[in-house]
Parts: sequence; structure tokens; C-alpha cells
Amino acid sequence: MSGGLRLLPWSTPEGKPCYLSTGSDHSRLSLLADDVEATQLDSGEQVLAGAKAVLADHAAGEDAVRFALTRASESLTEVLRIAYSRGARIHPHDC
Repeated sequence: MSGGLRLLPWSTPEGKPCYLSTGSDHSRLSLLADDVEATQLDSGEQVLAGAKAVLADHAAGEDAVRFALTRASESLTEVLRIAYSRGARIHPHDC
């Protein structure tokens, strides 16, 4: 990272975004953020598979659908935060 702030993949207890200011993509906190992002993306894949299974089950009740949608919206929030963070770190010369 060459200057600027990195949006981290977690929020404050109040739900506000957290940012990291460092001159290196290899700082401990930056590497931890990379690991958390990878875990969130893996979890999102599992949530998506589960949501698809619930939607394909015509016998699934309202509680199952509500649970699947709640988890899917949480995962989408995490994935969007990762996308914004990574997009903000793309430099024009990298494209």
C-alpha cells in the first residue's frame, strides 16, 4: 500500500468502519486483515450454498428461509466491504 487508508474487514462495536494506515501491505494488522477477508469469503461460499439449498427445498419453512436470507445478507455485507477495500487499493498503473 502506498499511502492512504485500508478499509478493514471488521467494524467497531458501534458498527462504524475501521481503517488501517500503514506504509506496508505486510504489517501484522494488514496480514491479519487478509486472513479475515479470506475466511469471510470462504464463509460466504458456504452461506451461498446453504441458501441455495433452502431455496430449492419447497418444503422449507419461513424460519429456514428467514435464517438463510439473514446469513446471506450478512455475507453480502462482508463481501461488499472486501470489494470496496480492495478496489480502493488498486492503483491506476496496476490495471
